Amino acid sequence: MAERLRSIIRDPGRIRRAEPLKRHTSVRIGGPADYLVEVADRHELSRLLRLAGEEALPVYILGSGSNLVVSDEGVRGLVLRLTGEFARIAVDGSTVRVGGGCSLPKLAHQASRRGLGGLEFACAIPGTVGAGLVMNAGAHGGDMAQVVAEATVIWGDGRMERLCPGEIGFAYRSTRLQGTSAIVAEVVMALRPADRAALEGAMRQHLNRRRATQPLQYPNAGSVFKNPPGDYAGRLIEQAGLKGERVGDAQVSEKHANFIVNLGQATARDVLTLMDRVRSTVERRFGVRLEAEVKIWGHNPWFPP
Repeated sequence: MAERLRSIIRDPGRIRRAEPLKRHTSVRIGGPADYLVEVADRHELSRLLRLAGEEALPVYILGSGSNLVVSDEGVRGLVLRLTGEFARIAVDGSTVRVGGGCSLPKLAHQASRRGLGGLEFACAIPGTVGAGLVMNAGAHGGDMAQVVAEATVIWGDGRMERLCPGEIGFAYRSTRLQGTSAIVAEVVMALRPADRAALEGAMRQHLNRRRATQPLQYPNAGSVFKNPPGDYAGRLIEQAGLKGERVGDAQVSEKHANFIVNLGQATARDVLTLMDRVRSTVERRFGVRLEAEVKIWGHNPWFPP
């Protein structure tokens, strides 16, 4: 397998075997990937997907690792990180073409410097464009559905397809692409001309609010549960008296109840056990069953896909 990978990825530094994924997740948790491969262009990606199909290997796409819990046993198969052309940004008037591996905050700041509005909400979302599209990431009243005009995806069989917003199927923190083999190669965004100073001021407010309300001093995976209709997961968790609740070194944040922080040596089992306890308690107290917002890779009897 290593030889076949090297025939596709000529730079051996872009192939890592038995790579601990805790090095690549914001919560600093996760066992090894069989192979972690940095992919620089669509040709490499298509060849890797064909190889995975021939060998019946699972394929995972790793963005910034900011909304992800990886099991302590790690994951089998290929974990791919999109680099090179997948991180590029091209601007033509108010239209932006951006690779799926590009950082959302980086894109938001570049757009504001060009006087293009619509992405201010993304400055405080520590993820990539592709992951943000697939889960319809949003904050501060904005989300990806408001700016995406078109997306190019590559399916697990190597087939490339352009999708319009209706085909993407945007919904609250989800799209029809979730749970499929689609890999976001490029996104076309329709932004709007706006005052640069006003955009930068709005983003400063968003970032200051994030610092004031989120437990950024500890490793975490962002918001753990989706907000139920008409309510907030954090409010329900706090009202259930669960702030500060711990399993091992995993703790429900005392600053924001919809965050679980790693106090130092937390495991995925700690986090998932605590998530299950929170979900059960909230359901028992309020009759609301919370749905996980974080993505979970690997062995997981608590939150099956």
